[in-house]
Amino acid sequence: MSENVVQRLRDEIENGIISNDFAPGARLDEVQLATRFGVSRTPVREALMQLNAIGLIEIRPRRGAVVIDPGPHRIFEMFEVMAELEGLAGSLAARRFTDADRTTILAAHADCERSSSAGNSDAYYYDNERFHKAIYAASHSGFLAEQCVALHRRLQPYRRLQLRVRNRVATSFAEHGAIVEAILAGDAEQARTLLRQHVSIQGERFSDLVATLASR
Repeated sequence: MSENVVQRLRDEIENGIISNDFAPGARLDEVQLATRFGVSRTPVREALMQLNAIGLIEIRPRRGAVVIDPGPHRIFEMFEVMAELEGLAGSLAARRFTDADRTTILAAHADCERSSSAGNSDAYYYDNERFHKAIYAASHSGFLAEQCVALHRRLQPYRRLQLRVRNRVATSFAEHGAIVEAILAGDAEQARTLLRQHVSIQGERFSDLVATLASR
């Protein structure tokens, strides 16, 4: 089974959920999804398991996969925790990064620049994920990296929505530039502050996200 097929299916179903094509409470039938996307049930089942792992659906006895709506307050709480974890990762990365980490961070930043310049929010979504994972790795805290990756996965659908808000990709990339500068300058406190602000959805960002969720 191709990992690319599973990723494509996961993205398609995820997009269907965040666009309300699959509404909260809807049952996701494996056979219907396999027919819809022209694949066997095996990659559909794997994609559903991945979506279950990030809390976007719930696999229930005798009902199968059901779409979950965590609500704005729960999403806000997750972003709040993510901001603190990312801030800590950035702070540690500024103190501990190696030459190899520098190369990886700069390469991920360059990829983000290409997708941002192209105005491709979906490509930027994946480049952005690699950028943040490069920072987690540079923290040289395995446990912290595990927690960051786990929560990052849970927030993936909402990060994708955020990037579709007008000018958010360009703003995100500009923030990346300042974050890279702080980390590579060894400024732990600045890196912490910038990453917390980058991930936080306070104020207008939260309003934009809620409005996007409501308009689905």
